[in-house]
Amino acid sequence: MVFAPGRAPYASKPEGSRGRLYPEAEHELRSPFQRDRDRIIHSTAFRRLKHKTQVFVYHEGDHYRTRLTHSLEVAQVARTAARALGLDEDLAEALALAHDLGHTPFGHAGEEALNAEMAPYGGFSHNDQTLRILTRLERTYAEFDGLNLTWETLEGTAKHNGPLDPVPPSIAEYDARHKLLLRTFPGPEAQIASLADDVAYNNHDLDDGLRAGLFSIADLAEVPLVGPVFAEVTRRYPGIDEARLIHESIRRLIDRMVRDLIAETGKNLAESGVKSADDIRNLGRPVAGFSAEMRGHDRALKQFLYRRMYRHYRVNRMSSKAHRVVHELFCLFLAEPECLPDEWRPPPKADAAAHARIVADYLAGMTDRFALDEHRRLFDTYSSV
Repeated sequence: MVFAPGRAPYASKPEGSRGRLYPEAEHELRSPFQRDRDRIIHSTAFRRLKHKTQVFVYHEGDHYRTRLTHSLEVAQVARTAARALGLDEDLAEALALAHDLGHTPFGHAGEEALNAEMAPYGGFSHNDQTLRILTRLERTYAEFDGLNLTWETLEGTAKHNGPLDPVPPSIAEYDARHKLLLRTFPGPEAQIASLADDVAYNNHDLDDGLRAGLFSIADLAEVPLVGPVFAEVTRRYPGIDEARLIHESIRRLIDRMVRDLIAETGKNLAESGVKSADDIRNLGRPVAGFSAEMRGHDRALKQFLYRRMYRHYRVNRMSSKAHRVVHELFCLFLAEPECLPDEWRPPPKADAAAHARIVADYLAGMTDRFALDEHRRLFDTYSSV
């Protein structure tokens, strides 16, 4: 059975939303989930993603993915899959656009470094930071801190990868005020957005790795699915130049993964007998997923990228630099809070944990460029402050 977008019985229904922490009048032109998406796009944190690393630091090339372009690509995949499955496209898109807002500068290396510094104070995770941004750190609305998003968007953001155990501190704090059902699986749109993230970053890291010369097309020959697709395009277009070969192959890879995701998720939904989004939350297992064959292909590609890209010496050097920059900035701001901008100064009676969390918020919000500039201003004796 084919449903109109948003009209499958198990889709999240904007008219049935559990609402916002701070009640607001509904908009006559936009659904609650459309408004969530728009608030995310207009947020400061979303704009900062333009200069936050996906794999390569911003100054290493103009055409590599950033967190911003990655988020847009995830949103496109999520929207396509949601439409095909009769889910709410606007909610799927909002979740895709929000999922990386909490990332630090310098990608996963920056997060690892900040988590190490915050270990005595509850740790740091980008997922926890994302909810912190959405509910507290964005301070532009007159009547509330945060973006005051719907329950469905916050719930899906907090647990898009599944039930939370343990629950990170900022998510736990918000949950005490606005229960997000953290022990259950998320709704269908969040599950789709999570897998759209896999589709996007696998294929686009593959593209960026080839573009950067970290590996070659010939190196992909033995990677399941990937090698055969490149060979298929080469046979169909003899003599095609490398840039077109890469593009034509990757678009086919994305298409096959998305088609598989839609087919397998549709089958799971039909077999589960779910009748509502809450049925999906309480099912005890995810409904969105790849087929067993595609899961194997996905694993093989991840393993290849781990060996040949994420542990390449050039990426290792960037990661090493990121750890040093984050460590040195954190230690300085913790020891000398007077070096923080006025709006980021901890209150006089702040304890060590509160002080450290403010420093973490400041560092996590930095772009790659700002973090490098701030480090130079503070540690280069001859640099202007």
